[in-house]
Amino acid sequence: MSYRRASQAQWCTHVNGVHPSAEIRRWLTDAMSLTVKLMARCERFRVQRLAQGRALALADEFDKVALSRRVLVQEREVLLRCDETPVVYAHTIVPLCATASDWPFFGTLGERSLGTTLFGDPRVWRGAMEYARLHAQHPLVLRAAAVLGEELSGPLFARRCLYKRGKGLLLVTEIFLPQIHTIRKNQASPCA
Repeated sequence: MSYRRASQAQWCTHVNGVHPSAEIRRWLTDAMSLTVKLMARCERFRVQRLAQGRALALADEFDKVALSRRVLVQEREVLLRCDETPVVYAHTIVPLCATASDWPFFGTLGERSLGTTLFGDPRVWRGAMEYARLHAQHPLVLRAAAVLGEELSGPLFARRCLYKRGKGLLLVTEIFLPQIHTIRKNQASPCA
């Protein structure tokens, strides 16, 4: 496989396109907030903000937020931790043309969950999920590996979704780390 193909994901509109195991399929396709699902499976859930600021949009994401080419965007990178174990690496971009009224909370999230904010706002429209298997050379896998201080051999399963609020677009990509298999499966529902 060429470096260019490995560094850009092939996103599929149906989960069958990435051939996940039954366990990973459940993580990829669940319509509930990932934050809520993770909180139900651990004693202590935590968002660890890694970076937030301006960065160049990735080659396989700029067109999803209606940009004609790779330009600077607002970017946020976090690890989602269950009982201090990193289980998801999440990457979010917002075009610089988005206004403060489109995403008033984005710049001040800190270590709060973006998902909770998105699912709790009735003005947010959620698009269809897309799925991919990210190879070790994909920029987001490389970033996650650097943060974790370990090589992630991949491919890693990922999903992404486009959100719209007002005229603003926001793209969230979630990469399921190998440790996702270690968190408890049969925790009681948070709604019980």
